[in-house]
Amino acid sequence: MPRLLGPRLTLLLWIFSRISSFDAALPSPQKCDEALSTPLPHNAFSSSSVFTSGYAPGYAKLNKRGGAGGWSPLDSDHYQWLQVDLGIRRQVTSVATQGRYSSSDWTTRYRLLYSDTGRNWKPYHQDGNIWAFTGNSNTESVVRHDLQHTIVARFVRFVPLDWSIEGRIGLRIEIYGCAYWSDVINFDGQGVISYRFKMKKMKILKDVISLKFKTSESEGVILHGEGQQGDYITLELRRARLLLQINLGSNQYGSILGHTSVTSGSLLDDHHWHSVVIERYRRNVNFTLDQHTQHFRTNGEFDHLDLDYELSFGGMPYSGKPITGGGKNFKGCMESINYNGENITDLARRKKLDVSSFRNLSFSCVDSHTFPVFFNATSFLQLPGRREHNMVSVGFQFRTWNPNGLLLFSPLADGLLELVLIEGRVSVHINVTQKKNTRIDVSSGSALSDGEWHDVRFLAKENSVMLTIDGDESSAVRTNTPIQITTGGSYHFGGYFQRTDVSPTQRAFQGCMQLIHVDDQLADLHAVEQGRTGTFENVSLDMCAIIDRCMPNHCEHGGRCTQTWDSFSCTCDGTGYVGATCHTSVYEQSCEAYKHLGKTSDAYWIDPDGSGSLGPFKVICNMTEDKVWTTVMNNLPPQTSVTGSSRERRTVLQLNYSASMEQVTAITDSAEYCEQHVAYACRTSRLLNTPEGIPYTWWVGRANEKHFYWGGSSPGIQKCACGIERNCTDPKYYCNCDADQKQWREDSGLLAYKDHLPVNQVAVGDTNRPSSEAKLTVGPLRCQGDRNYWNAASFNTPSSYLHFSTFQGEMSADISFYFKTSAPYGVFLENLGNSDFIRLELKSTTVVSFSFDVGNGPVELNVHSPTPLNDDQWHRVVAERNVKEAVLQLDQLHKETRPAPAQGHTRLELYSQLYVGKPASWACQDSAASGQRGFLGCIRALRMNGVTLDLEERAKVTPGVKPGCSGHCTSFGMYCRNGGKCVEKYNGYSCDCSSTAYDGPFCTKDIGGFFEAGTLVRYNFGPEAGSSSSSSSSSSSSQMVVEAASRESNLTREDLAFSFSTTSAPSLLVYVSSHTQDYMAVVLRQNGTLQLRYDLGGMKEPFVVDVDQRNLANGQPHTVNISRLERSVQVQLDHYPTVSYSLPDSSDTEFNLVKTLFLGKIFETGKIDPVLIEKYNTPGFVGCLSRVQFNSIAPLKAALRSHDPAPVSHLGKLVESNCGASPLTIPPMSAATDPWHVDGGPGFPFNEERVIPDAVNRNSAIIGGIIAVVIFTVLCTLVFLIRYMFRHKGTYHTNEAKGAESSESADAAIIGTEPPFTETIEESKKEWFI
Repeated sequence: MPRLLGPRLTLLLWIFSRISSFDAALPSPQKCDEALSTPLPHNAFSSSSVFTSGYAPGYAKLNKRGGAGGWSPLDSDHYQWLQVDLGIRRQVTSVATQGRYSSSDWTTRYRLLYSDTGRNWKPYHQDGNIWAFTGNSNTESVVRHDLQHTIVARFVRFVPLDWSIEGRIGLRIEIYGCAYWSDVINFDGQGVISYRFKMKKMKILKDVISLKFKTSESEGVILHGEGQQGDYITLELRRARLLLQINLGSNQYGSILGHTSVTSGSLLDDHHWHSVVIERYRRNVNFTLDQHTQHFRTNGEFDHLDLDYELSFGGMPYSGKPITGGGKNFKGCMESINYNGENITDLARRKKLDVSSFRNLSFSCVDSHTFPVFFNATSFLQLPGRREHNMVSVGFQFRTWNPNGLLLFSPLADGLLELVLIEGRVSVHINVTQKKNTRIDVSSGSALSDGEWHDVRFLAKENSVMLTIDGDESSAVRTNTPIQITTGGSYHFGGYFQRTDVSPTQRAFQGCMQLIHVDDQLADLHAVEQGRTGTFENVSLDMCAIIDRCMPNHCEHGGRCTQTWDSFSCTCDGTGYVGATCHTSVYEQSCEAYKHLGKTSDAYWIDPDGSGSLGPFKVICNMTEDKVWTTVMNNLPPQTSVTGSSRERRTVLQLNYSASMEQVTAITDSAEYCEQHVAYACRTSRLLNTPEGIPYTWWVGRANEKHFYWGGSSPGIQKCACGIERNCTDPKYYCNCDADQKQWREDSGLLAYKDHLPVNQVAVGDTNRPSSEAKLTVGPLRCQGDRNYWNAASFNTPSSYLHFSTFQGEMSADISFYFKTSAPYGVFLENLGNSDFIRLELKSTTVVSFSFDVGNGPVELNVHSPTPLNDDQWHRVVAERNVKEAVLQLDQLHKETRPAPAQGHTRLELYSQLYVGKPASWACQDSAASGQRGFLGCIRALRMNGVTLDLEERAKVTPGVKPGCSGHCTSFGMYCRNGGKCVEKYNGYSCDCSSTAYDGPFCTKDIGGFFEAGTLVRYNFGPEAGSSSSSSSSSSSSQMVVEAASRESNLTREDLAFSFSTTSAPSLLVYVSSHTQDYMAVVLRQNGTLQLRYDLGGMKEPFVVDVDQRNLANGQPHTVNISRLERSVQVQLDHYPTVSYSLPDSSDTEFNLVKTLFLGKIFETGKIDPVLIEKYNTPGFVGCLSRVQFNSIAPLKAALRSHDPAPVSHLGKLVESNCGASPLTIPPMSAATDPWHVDGGPGFPFNEERVIPDAVNRNSAIIGGIIAVVIFTVLCTLVFLIRYMFRHKGTYHTNEAKGAESSESADAAIIGTEPPFTETIEESKKEWFI
């Protein structure tokens, strides 16, 4: 599809079009406001009926008192009308009405019809509907309406819809306008007007073509021109739609295709005038049909339209070479044909053009011979036919949008006949009851509810029924079922509402019919109108008031429009948008917005301009602790090799991104910082340096500008990173590659000037010498932050406000923003028009209001919150108004929707500035209007129709308003999980995970490691650690850890949490020692069960808790939470309930002088419980430990993350892995075998659907027992061998490293023999150990 252009193109083409001359068909610059009806004689007025001679239509002149003071009909009903013949076609701009003088008679509502001939009336349309004008409420006041768009007509008809309750219809009128004149040419379908150029070939850069046409044909070429090089322009009717085709040229290889096709309008075969203007400047085109303009850009790369010889109007010349196989010539009328300032109709009148193809050239428009009938849901037209005849022959044309409806119903003498429209097909049902019941059902056609005229012919006679649609005899449906038909003599078209024994399956039809034939005779609808034959009800004769509600298409962003007679609907599937008109994006505006919804790093669809013209696209969002990075990939492979290029013939590498350039620009414009890594690896290939100063290689950015600096440098500085840092291979040059060496060199760095990014092309120019080669790498575009999302302002006083230019939201408007306040009420924003307005406000502590008026009266939507909104937390408001509905949503939870009225104004017309923070009415007065008050608080991310208003920039120069807003943690702090602390930032917040065992932007990423045999982690508490960590080189995080450790030297409470997975038992998981003999340990016993050991002094033996009877050394992850407060100990394993234990009364309650925490293995001197050393310390824990937290200490995280001096160290191989925190996959135990199960107690949270059946449990138990015996035997053997190999004396139990004997301490031995043990081992995570 052609790409839409912006307002600049529109303005450019408008200025250009004004240069061209138009004839009098276009509005005159003089005021068109003359009284047209008052000077007319009485016989220029006519009406449907007259009450008496004193109420004649000639007395219906504004402010006149002749006769009875105005016109009144004989009956006050909906069939009355007052008509004015203006003598010749006039331009009408306004109408005015008045009641009948000194009476109780007036008209309160009316419609306006107009025509050139007094036939084939057209109702006045406004805002997509047949418009109903508001009339009078008394006899003397004048109500005038300026028409939204002017009309040209000779006959004007007023049709009263409602009138005075006290009296009857009474009317005096005036029509305002001015003279209108134009040349008209009648095209007979044969003749063509050829406009010959002054030169044989024309190379045209700009065009302006304008004309008006009317026709009753759905096909026909209106203009055509072409050239021998393949250029052409064609404007033609296809299926009653206007099709414009332009080709400014295609190359001979077909790689550049210039064909562009655009469709506009529908129902153009209504035999009414339609105006067309085509404005082209180079490849930019404005295509306007009846005030609706499409802006597009032609395909290809050429700017000129190369035409040969001539431009044809009304068809293609006989010598033409039709691009699409040719089309019918135009049959109808054209007027005011202008081509680049030449009045074609005037030239044809003066015989300055070739009109030889016309048989009889006429300069007057031939009237249409059709007589349309318009049906609504309560209409019918009854026509007489032959009675008691044995044949039925009917025919007609119809058009409708409804897939179902009654076309014809006729009661037969002995049955019924009906033609109905069912799901877009015409179906015939005949039921004859004579002698025996006979039923015939036939159907034909498809998709006939498309708004186009369709022809129906039906013939039924003895033993034969035939149905033909659109004259296609080959597809006519026939049946030879024996049947005897006797006609009833009446035919009901469009509806049947009588209550009789026989009735149709459907009651009504909405649409138009014409050329109605009954018994092979064309129905005389003039006689029906005059009451001489037939009858009708609620039918509009000589008028087809069909409306295409999908043209223009109100469904945005590619939404598919479908319609019925009364309304339209939009299908938004697959567009990325939702709502009644597919206006609202379903995606967030940026990665920043996704982060603050609690999302983690992943690929997401974003829509930076929301409801704007940019579509959604996919990016990669990387949520780090304090930043959010948006990554857009390109298609250039890393290390792309380039050879054979020179300065004269550079190799140009084109980069394509996963988003369009407009979409990428939206990211960079709103980002705080962007970067793109580039690398040029070279061998005998220079990068920038040339004798002339023009680089060998350059790159092209988003504005298609060449840039001569490389990664690591800045705009305007023709250097590489080494040139900036002065460390190039050859100091004489500013790039490594410019040294022109035979060894491989590289210049790489970041391009960080975001207004130049992304890189679109790289032109390489020095790889054509022997052994010369270059390898180019251009990384993805990475941008950080979203200034639009955090763009905020604080309103500090009730009178403070910001103002912006008038909000442009005529047909659709959406507004979204965040607010937080402690005030109970306040106006968020307001914009006014003459009577229209739009306003959003906080009406009370629990109510947000959205109110507006588009001319139909004020509308207000209120959303109620169950909790107060003045809680100083962020709340989101989204409001939308379109031609279908209005919607107000609060916090994506509470929503109110109000449908738009079926008839009425739809355009929101505003003129004042947009005021944010207070009512617009305060601009003219000092006190609040209507009880409204200014807003106190913060507004953030205010977006209107996809455009974010820069509140911060405007607040910098506005008294009483401050840029930015603090206090984000009050709303977003909930996203910091697992004990993470919310930290305020100027443009948001971040989660501080330093005191948790987790990592990531929301402290939800598990930190764990894989322990091999002999691996241990040691964390030191106490003053020694404190002194070592307080040096000047320590990080602030280390200081925080040590300070927390110092406070915990004597404990009356411990909170220990961790998760693990292993298949090895026995082993030690966690051990906490002290400078006394107090300790705490968590071990896995020989049988894989978990045991907790406490010794706080005062007891002869440690306090031991066997936590569970199940084997936890099963390779599955398990979570352990232990909490002690004095003597009370609580233990929770996995998802089972917490179990409480109590230390003996003899036990001390204080954990004295906490010294060291070990994970996986104990390695220290001093007295240690011999049971721990003998049973659990060798060979140590083998498996995974994750998210280890002891009070405020995260020892495993500190070991894996800290690169500064810290009180943590490790021995052996420690590989980071979260294998100890994977989801639990084993099913819970059944109640019969689960020691945690409590009979009769509350249900525990396990999934009964996953409990293994008893038989399976028994089999599993047998197999498991055998395996356990084998494993136990093997382990016993291993334990015996290990104890024999590692025999030691005394209480110093450890596996010493070599050199321990010469060390001053065990710690020194560890450090001396394992120098890299404090660093995380960067190795690939392997799955074999899980």
